[in-house]
Amino acid sequence: MGAVVTAAEPQWVGLFAGLNGRQFHKLVGLVRRRGGGKPTGGRPWALSLEDRILLVAAYWRTNLTMRQLGPLFGISKSATDRVIDDIAPLLALAPVRGRHPAGTVLIVDGTLVPTRDRSVAASSKNYRYSTNHQVVIDANTRLVVAAGRPLPGNRHDARAYRESGVDRAVKNAPVPGDGGYRGTPALIPHWPRKDRPLTPEQQADNTVHRQARARVEHAFSRMKTYKILRDCRLRGDGVHHTILGVARLHNLALGG
Repeated sequence: MGAVVTAAEPQWVGLFAGLNGRQFHKLVGLVRRRGGGKPTGGRPWALSLEDRILLVAAYWRTNLTMRQLGPLFGISKSATDRVIDDIAPLLALAPVRGRHPAGTVLIVDGTLVPTRDRSVAASSKNYRYSTNHQVVIDANTRLVVAAGRPLPGNRHDARAYRESGVDRAVKNAPVPGDGGYRGTPALIPHWPRKDRPLTPEQQADNTVHRQARARVEHAFSRMKTYKILRDCRLRGDGVHHTILGVARLHNLALGG
């Protein structure tokens, strides 16, 4: 069975991983440092490390089934499944450690990922079984700083902010969020009351707030070019590894 797609041809790296050669080389180095290039002691891999990484990126980008994806790389369905299980966790975005530099502004928001595994999903406002993913980006660089553990899609953002673990990633930085984060340390817009309309200053603050928060929506749009975030068939930790891995690719593509 001959391979059709290989990392040796740069056009496939750009198409499936969204990265140039330098960025992909950086990604391969990261996976190698995390142990991705070491022998497993069992059956040897049919693909090089570079091709295994590209296979996972192609899976995320296209959301093809294992039976459809395997022949593109010249391997079987079961071998494709083994590659994804082995490599996907090694691509995950690392958690933030330490305090953020002075002047850092972070933005938090939640996004729904339709998920087939109903043990971690719930019927949500998108009328599908989904998981709620809390994502934090840096307002200046637009890089993803953290993505929390997946929670049922009917979980309110204010509760998900604490339960997903992203609250521990924001440290000392100010964090704008929308009105769904009322009751958390996030900075939310001014809200008018029947007897107290917004002042011109508060309206101006809200305009700046909306313009800043649009950046996290743009990040979600870029991340969801990976079609797996529109219908994830993986079970257990699969959806968590996926969003962390897609965040890693997103950051590399932006030069992070």
